[in-house]
Amino acid sequence: MKANPILTKAPEASIDVIAEKLSSLPFVPAAMLDNRHLMTIVGTKRPRRFSILTQPAERREFQTEPDTKVVAYCHWQSDRLSRPTILIVHGLEGSADAGYVLGTASKAFAAGFNVLRYNVRGCGGTLHLSPKLYHSGLTVDLHFVVRELIESDQLPELFLIGFSMGGNQSLKFAGELGDETPKQLRGVCAISPPIDLESCSRAIARPENFIYEIRFIRSLYRTLREKNSHFPGIYDLSKLNGVRHLWHWDDAMQPYNGFRDAVDYYNHASSLPFIPQIRVPTLLIHSEDDPFIPSDPFNDPRLAANSLVRVLLTGRGGHVAFFGQRQPDEDRAWAENRAVEFCRLITNHGKRQL
Repeated sequence: MKANPILTKAPEASIDVIAEKLSSLPFVPAAMLDNRHLMTIVGTKRPRRFSILTQPAERREFQTEPDTKVVAYCHWQSDRLSRPTILIVHGLEGSADAGYVLGTASKAFAAGFNVLRYNVRGCGGTLHLSPKLYHSGLTVDLHFVVRELIESDQLPELFLIGFSMGGNQSLKFAGELGDETPKQLRGVCAISPPIDLESCSRAIARPENFIYEIRFIRSLYRTLREKNSHFPGIYDLSKLNGVRHLWHWDDAMQPYNGFRDAVDYYNHASSLPFIPQIRVPTLLIHSEDDPFIPSDPFNDPRLAANSLVRVLLTGRGGHVAFFGQRQPDEDRAWAENRAVEFCRLITNHGKRQL
């Protein structure tokens, strides 16, 4: 079995030091945002300015399968081959232009990283680039994109930061690599990831989460109808009749992705079973008051058993939001700051080891 070269650069002791540094600035919610729903809505929808939008962006298409392309917007430092790179993966029905993606990209670029704002298959105006649907466990595109960035672009250091669904994809991808993880992949950070999809599907169906579920369902409806306009006849739109919950959606649509039904999809697409095989430093950031991603799976012994995985669990923060009190030299997007700091600490540690 091939040894994992990353372990010589980021041993367990260094992960402990990094985790301790990240924990030294705990999350403190902004005033009047103790409520999980207010935090989630205000924290993710508030107006923001993003410095990354003032930087040139290369629109790049990756051919990941014979009938599929995905798009990433690449922000390169002038000396890109001597800089680490962060690939940012968005959440369900999001895109490379989501606020949390732009916020993280702004911080990462300012910290000296190359940044790729990645559109999951079909997202961000790319429905015409593949007849296939994306799903929360889709990793085939990430495997290709990361391999091309390493082998063709010769990027020396690569990190993944995934939000919500993108976090689940990133964790599953890293676990699939296992002992074959390339030395260039230095770390993974997942923010509010649905690592156990079945429990998340049950949680979002609760009456108090109606506003989130109906928003996702309506967006998915629009996406499928537009997909059908590009590739007519592939999908039976009558299957949408009676769909009121994400569980119903998954029962109806996941067979198109090769799963038997919703439960089969949840069992095979969740990242939790893959986390024990991750062989790079990995940080999971999650809030105990997330409205529809339960915190119990983050206490699963399989996470603690992997010495390269750390969980940063907060009492407040909502879903993805983590809109905190202003700190010196940081904006209010606490989780974005911790994610970029995590990558910076790892790459700095590696330089000291060389």
